[in-house]
Amino acid sequence: MPIHPQNDALEEMAARDAEAPVVMLNLLRFREKAEPGHGVDGLTGEEAYREYGRRFSALQPRFGGEPVWMGKVEAVAIGAENETWDLAILVRYPTRGRFLSMLSDPDYQAISTLRTAALSDSRLIEMTQLLPSRN
Repeated sequence: MPIHPQNDALEEMAARDAEAPVVMLNLLRFREKAEPGHGVDGLTGEEAYREYGRRFSALQPRFGGEPVWMGKVEAVAIGAENETWDLAILVRYPTRGRFLSMLSDPDYQAISTLRTAALSDSRLIEMTQLLPSRN
């Protein structure tokens, strides 16, 4: 199950306009218990993800990742039968370049292990705004 960004997708992303804003759609499925060995032993996956979010908020000013919407996923109306998600989050980054620089930042990499511990599956989908039009 995918938890980490795929290098080819990141390379394609890096080839696009680094100054363009992006919104990342996060689809998350939590582990029942957080994977041991990441500093969140004994927590549920959801609790471990909350800890990741708390630590990310300290880095947020550096990268500009601003959650614009978050909600509990109730059902997948179109998708694979066994595809279920616990949480969906839309995070806006002021530029694609700032998002990409976050992934290689040592401080972010240090907390990303909490995300790994928390999740059994995820999707991270890059999006650019079409409506309302960006004049």
